[in-house]
Amino acid sequence: MSWKRAAAVAAAMMAGAVTLTACGGSGGGPTSDTIKLGFLGGFTGDSSGLVIPPFNGARMVVDDYNATNPPKKIELIKYDSQGSPDQAVPLVTKAAQQDKIVGMIGPTFSGESKAADPVLEQAKIPNISAVATNPGLAQNGWNYFHRVVASDAAQGPAVADFLVAAKKPSRVFVVSDDQEYSVGIADAVNKELLAKGVTVARDQFAQGASDYSSTIAKMKAFDPQAIFFGGYYPQGGRLLKQIRDGGLSATFATGDGSLDPGLISGAGAKAAEGAIIGCPCAVPDAQSTVGQLKRFYADYQGRYHVAPAVYAAEGYDAATAFVKAIQAGNTTPDGINKFLAAVHFQGLAKPIQFQPDGDVVGTAIFIHEVENGKIELLGNSKEAKLG
Repeated sequence: MSWKRAAAVAAAMMAGAVTLTACGGSGGGPTSDTIKLGFLGGFTGDSSGLVIPPFNGARMVVDDYNATNPPKKIELIKYDSQGSPDQAVPLVTKAAQQDKIVGMIGPTFSGESKAADPVLEQAKIPNISAVATNPGLAQNGWNYFHRVVASDAAQGPAVADFLVAAKKPSRVFVVSDDQEYSVGIADAVNKELLAKGVTVARDQFAQGASDYSSTIAKMKAFDPQAIFFGGYYPQGGRLLKQIRDGGLSATFATGDGSLDPGLISGAGAKAAEGAIIGCPCAVPDAQSTVGQLKRFYADYQGRYHVAPAVYAAEGYDAATAFVKAIQAGNTTPDGINKFLAAVHFQGLAKPIQFQPDGDVVGTAIFIHEVENGKIELLGNSKEAKLG
């Protein structure tokens, strides 16, 4: 089913056909003194590693808020789209019409955002994504859309510029699968490489493909010095393994959708070594963090017994924006949305302030590299140096 078809039939679907998992903060079940926030993303499925960390970050904010015993507590409700646009549409329909949420953290991925955001817009539910980066999401004239992460219009050129400066390739092969995010970031990188005078070849494969021999053959014929992959880590890991198995040693670069240890496990540590990964986020670590980000790192690890991963800080910041709106006395979707239009505060890693189109003001992009089987933060793309 296409997302347009799904959007058209979603309102008529029975609520009982939708699976919902709720996770409250400290306040127990919903009451008249409870406000409901949703969090939509692929909690299960291949790319769940990009969803669980931001949800954990958001849950920290909600739990801490509820622990102050406020007049109205927050119930944080999980909606598991499994990363599917077709599943996201009926979920947000149920969230708006039946559950009566006042705000949504998410949708998480770009494809499900493109499908589900029109439903949230029609229902006038403010939404803040911590992950979705496709530039087109901010070009629809939506009034309730926001994101705390820079789009691929910033990420793509920044990664391309870093790759050109660090490796000086004359030929780069750009490849992606056919998902919304994947094509968007590949397009952005492709455009910037051409603007830099780099010779580029391009290919695309289906999301569900597992044998990339046709793409590998095209790469070998092109003989690139670098390869950029647009897509998520499950496909990226398999592709990188086959690239190395095929005898290609070109530098492998990718974007935030592959900023997960699954890239390494999918490719194998040897094949993944030296991979360059861009992100409009800086994944905190115990050594390099300072100030409130350092406190967040320790708190996150203490609660979940694992270090914060990709977009954990952004999930925290998205939830913080909603909590600030509620603390200011806004308990309706419209009141919260008006508050978000003027909100301005220092997030964990960046200032949080939204432009009229919903994009966050800051556009800093960070570079990570696989070193000794681990993903290491190198720093801002304009300053980072390869190890």
